[in-house]
Order: sequence, then structure tokens, then C-alpha cells
Amino acid sequence: MKHSVAMIFCASTLLGSDLDHSDWEQIAKKYINTEHKVDYARLKQESSTQLDRYVTMLALPWPTDLGENPRKAALINAYNALTVRWILTNYPVASIWKTSKPFSQPRHRVNGRNVSLDQLEKELRDGGDPRIHAALVCAARSCPPLRREAFGAATLDAQLDDNTREWLRISTLNSFDTASNKADVSSIFKWYKSDFELKGSTLGAFLSRYGPSGNFTKITFKDYDWGLNDSTDTGRKYSSISLYWDYLKNKLR
Repeated sequence: MKHSVAMIFCASTLLGSDLDHSDWEQIAKKYINTEHKVDYARLKQESSTQLDRYVTMLALPWPTDLGENPRKAALINAYNALTVRWILTNYPVASIWKTSKPFSQPRHRVNGRNVSLDQLEKELRDGGDPRIHAALVCAARSCPPLRREAFGAATLDAQLDDNTREWLRISTLNSFDTASNKADVSSIFKWYKSDFELKGSTLGAFLSRYGPSGNFTKITFKDYDWGLNDSTDTGRKYSSISLYWDYLKNKLR
């Protein structure tokens, strides 16, 4: 009996109240294609008001009894939806780096406070789950796959596992040679390496768990394409030179 009560309490702590992510769910299904690119032009023309309604809901104070999984799912959805909204504000644009301080400016309102995309990412990283790096999409062509549905509290673990495996399956983003123990993977694994090595684990072990099974001891990192993750050619030719100058201009602003 005590064991059953403990299980119920644990589930309640993980779930608790929840937010309504149906607007983001509908947008994701309609405007994100099977290659995980966004039809920004059509979204801006047809459903920007629906996205604004969802963003307005995220801005209000969240329930005080929001459980661990609902909060985590909501933060992931907020990061992705607010990134898409920021792109729509500036669209057409070849890269998110062509906008003003895209990650560091606390221009977004979430749970009754002003936050930046970097702050949302940090809050999720502080939770100690490296799979969140497979779910957060910063509008770049080299980003992990943008999921064609909202993340939900009840299905969060399965969705994070699935998105991580899908990310590692896309050969343009991550490639593996199990015969020679080589992995050529996203620069995200370099930038946030410590997140994948928590509790004595290794980056190779993470890659083997969610990608092809192997002993990846030779790991290199792919160049990151910051061109816009648009379903059209917008951003396809965004160069490393353009990135350099746009990054520099943002640092000087």
C-alpha cells in the first residue's frame, strides 16, 4: 500500500498541472515538413495569429503546481516556438544571426518574466538531461530535427529518445564508421561536451546509446551551417564569412 502511494506521489510530482500546447501542435504538423524545415512564408501569411496566441499563453504565469515533466516540455516548446516567432518577425532573413542579438536579448516573456533564448536553454541544461540538445532548434540548417508535434508531459521521455535517435540518423548532421570507431558529429557535441559527460559518462557512450552501436574513440565535429532552416532556398547559401560578420556585428551592438 505504501509503495502504491509513493508511486502515485512520484507520478504527480512529474506531471502535476499542464499547459495547453495544442496551438503549437497544429502549427508544427502543418508548417514543418518531413525534412524538419519550416515553411516560414506560408506560416507568416496564414497562421501568425495562432502562433501569437500560443506565445501569449506562454507569457502568462504558469501554474504553481506545474510538475517536472510539464515544465520541461513547456520550456522546450517555448524555446522552439519563440525562435520561430522571432524569425517570422524578421522574415525573410538568411540566418538568425542576421537579426539583433538573437540569443542573448531577454525580449521574450515566459511564465511572467522576460527571458532570452539563452536563459531558456540554461534552465533546461541545468536539469541534467543531455537529450534536450536534440530537441532545441535555433532555426539553423545544422540544428537537430524540429519535431512535427509539441512535446508533451506524458510522452516526454519517449519523444526525447526518438528525437535524439532521429538526429543521429541524419547523415548530413552526424555520420559514423563503426568499423574504424570514428564519428563525425554535430558541433553541438563539442560546444556542450560536458553535458554529455555527466555522472562519469562519455560522449562516445552517448553516441553509441542513441546512434549505431560502437566504441567511438575517434570523434570529430562537422562545420555548423547557420543558414535558415527554411523549406525554401532562403539561407541555403549563407556562408561562413557572412556568419563571421553577422556575429561580430551582434557582439558590437
